[in-house]
Formats: sequence, structure tokens, C-alpha cells
Amino acid sequence: MYRNFTHSISPKKVIRGEEAWNESKYIIPSICKRPLLVGRSRVTYRQRSAIARDIKNLNIDCYLSELKYDCCEEDLRELYNISKYNSCDGIIAAGGGKVLDAGKLLADRLEIPCITIPLSASTCAGWTALSNIYSPEGAFIRDIALQSCPDLLIFDYKFVREAPIKTLASGISDALAKWYEASLSSSSSNDGLAQQAVQMARVLRDQLFIDGLNAIENTNSEAWIRVAEGCALTAGVIGGIGGSKCRTAVAHPIHNGLTQLNFTQKPLHGEIVGVGTLIQLHLEEIHSSSLLATQARKQLIEFYKKLSLPTKIESLGLEKLTAKDLKKVCKFTCDNSVEVNNLPFKVNKEILFEAIISLKDAKSKVNIKNTTQNA
Repeated sequence: MYRNFTHSISPKKVIRGEEAWNESKYIIPSICKRPLLVGRSRVTYRQRSAIARDIKNLNIDCYLSELKYDCCEEDLRELYNISKYNSCDGIIAAGGGKVLDAGKLLADRLEIPCITIPLSASTCAGWTALSNIYSPEGAFIRDIALQSCPDLLIFDYKFVREAPIKTLASGISDALAKWYEASLSSSSSNDGLAQQAVQMARVLRDQLFIDGLNAIENTNSEAWIRVAEGCALTAGVIGGIGGSKCRTAVAHPIHNGLTQLNFTQKPLHGEIVGVGTLIQLHLEEIHSSSLLATQARKQLIEFYKKLSLPTKIESLGLEKLTAKDLKKVCKFTCDNSVEVNNLPFKVNKEILFEAIISLKDAKSKVNIKNTTQNA
């Protein structure tokens, strides 16, 4: 029996470069006349104010609104009502990944155009037809497939360069996961597009290994442009072409599980995904006796260290992690991710728990095991 596949591969238009905003702003009146501009961070307030001012100078009514939380239903309900009250005919989302997710989802529910303006290269959320929903506390709830990618993506280098440099390191970690997850989840796929997406992920990985450190050290370099666009744009292309099975394996589901815990300081999305990638590679080591997985994990750890990225769970602001916490993570990961059932080896909450324990250093391992007996 034949099966049809639906792909939302890319935004209708992408404008990228040093003057991307100055060119793009003149297109906005052809897309919407009464947009709601959505943002959140204090760090990006000046940029968003400048964007709003430029839009108003085009004789367009632009309404500003700020998220209180990550992309969550509490915010979305309020913004939905604000949009309806002001007869908004478009959503402009300017910010990091969760702001972009919220803007896309809001536009999808209102059935109006969406414009994304990434203000960092921390994720590919500005590109994709997918949004992740979180609780007000930041715990992942579910992902939602959207009807389409944004109508316009504006990737202005000047905007993105102003982001804290650790957001680019986090973006590199998130983009690298495309290869490690896609190569595992789609390794035996007969789908030509999935195979091609996997190879794109491999090329992206190589590019990030070559240029990543230089990009972090010199934001005015050509390496920075290649890396920033790789994280924010190319990573989105891979997910669009390869489809859902080519997007995730274990690393992102582990991220979703870890967000169920209380962090002393909330890490960035890519920082958590990076630790998830190392755990996924360790699962491969254990259950496929793969020396390649061992080498890949060691290589990735060394690269993470150069970029000042976390390499273990304790580094994520979870110093007081208990066995009960880990079991909660493993249960959520396996209960809420169908992807783990599509892997070439078995993964359940018990297997995942043991894999995480065996990655910890000897002292932590003893503490966790002692706690386990009392849990």
C-alpha cells in the first residue's frame, strides 16, 4: 500500500544578510497591515522597539506584546484575545526559539500570516512548521505541527550578532544533534528525501566542527556567518526535507524529560540537547557495541569543552539530582516520545536510567545508587 507524505519544507521567502531588515521591512505591508509584534526578553527590547518604530514609519499599525513565560497556553490565550481585539492580520515574532514558536503557533491558530525575525542563532525555530508547548514553569508538554512554515523569515546578521555568544554555542549543539539523531533514526530508511536529509546533516556537522570555534571567537568572520546560518536556517531545511523521523531520536526526547525538573538556573535549549546527545551516543555504545559511537562521544565532549558547553547532567544546574529525579526524566522521555520506539535497539525507562547512571563519575554513581535504594 502506498503512503503519502506531507512536508512543510521552508518559509515562503527568506531574506538574509547584513541589511536584511532594511530590505525586508518594505515587504511587510504586502503581507499585513495590522501586525502584532511578539517578544519577551529584556535583552532584545531595544531591537524590538526599533523594529516596531520602522514598521510604524511605513504607516502600518503595529501592536507590541510580550510573553511572560516560554511558549505556553497561558500566554497564547492572552495574545489570541489581544490579536482579535485589535483586528491584527499578521504576527511578527522577534526573539529566540520559544518566542518564535509562540508567534508561529499564534498565527496558525488565528489563520493569519507569520513573520519570524530570529534575534539569535540558538535554534532553527524561525524556519520550521513546528512549535513546542511548555508549562509556565518551563516544562515541555508537547510539540504541535503547524499548517505551514512562516511567510517570511528575516535573518539580519546585525540583529543576531547582538545575542549573547553562548546562544550561538547552544545553537551549534542543537544543530549538531541533527546528524546524531537523523543518522540513527533514519539509518535504514528507504525514503530518498530522508537519506538526502541525513547527508545534509552530516555536511552541517562537518561545517560546525570546522568553523564553530572560530565563529564563537570572531563574530565578524565569514565562519560566523556560515555557523549562524547553519544553526538557524540549514538545520530547519534538514527537518523539513527529512520529515519528523529525521528530526529526532533520543537527544531531544531526553531534553523534554529533563525540562520536567527544577533547575537552579535554567540552561538553554541546545545545552540540554547536547547532554541528551551524549546520553544517546552512550546508549549506542551499550546496545550496539559500536566503537564509532564511543569515538563520536569523546570527540563531541572535547568540542563541547572548547565551546564552554555542558558535558554532563550535573552541569545543567542540577547539582542535587536524585535517583527519583532521574526516574522521572526517564519515564517522561519514554512515555512521551514515539521516536524511541523506532530506534535500531530497545530503549525503555529502565535502560535509559542505567545508561545515564553509567555515564556519571564513580562518586556520583555511588550517591545515586544509595539514593535509589531509598527512593
